[in-house]
Amino acid sequence: MARFHYGDEILEGEMSGDSIAARGKEYALEEVELLAPSEPSKVVCVGLNYVEHAKELEMDLPTEPIIFLKPPTAVIGPAADIVLPPSSGQVDYEGELAVVIKDKCRCVPAREADDYIHGFANFNDVTARDLQRRDGQWTRAKSFDTFAPMGPYVVDLDPSSLKIQSRVNGIVRQSSSTSDLIFSVQELIEFVSGIMTLLPGDVIATGTPPGVGSLSAGDVVEVEIEGLGTLKNGVVRGS
Repeated sequence: MARFHYGDEILEGEMSGDSIAARGKEYALEEVELLAPSEPSKVVCVGLNYVEHAKELEMDLPTEPIIFLKPPTAVIGPAADIVLPPSSGQVDYEGELAVVIKDKCRCVPAREADDYIHGFANFNDVTARDLQRRDGQWTRAKSFDTFAPMGPYVVDLDPSSLKIQSRVNGIVRQSSSTSDLIFSVQELIEFVSGIMTLLPGDVIATGTPPGVGSLSAGDVVEVEIEGLGTLKNGVVRGS
């Protein structure tokens, strides 16, 4: 499923090659603007959820998920630029697998979590790393507008062993597999829904593998996950 802007309308449709089918009509990708495939009420992100990333940071594996929130105003699609805020001197990319929630849910056991999954998408947990270190907590560093790129579409697939790669200007910076996740998608849904009600369209970003690094104005950053296409965003300096 993809969301796109055509003329004055925002439509949802199914991707097929170089076109999108919506309302009984085919739209060529070149004539539409792809948007983030979900409009979440909240984005729940997970920190330190890849075994190799924990090793890279020389940190112990967490005994339960470490979570934080991004506001929905941070979400952008594949046609939008990541804007570097003037208040930060180090903004990092973090390629991730995102799960999109299908139905309202609360206290869902892991064994039933698949019933509440709409599908999966590429996600970039953009972070002002210097502000994160300075603040000692993560809200400001994670919450700037444009700091949650997502897309280009949502697909229903098995998330347990997908290749994930991040590239900056065509150079591979992250390369891993979701088989390295510490907490599975189903375990994350159980944990998060035990804390807060999840609504249709809400997003859980499942954590990033090793290889996180910084972005500069003029860069192009891509997150590609097997079966989910490529999320591609330019980077510009804000004023």
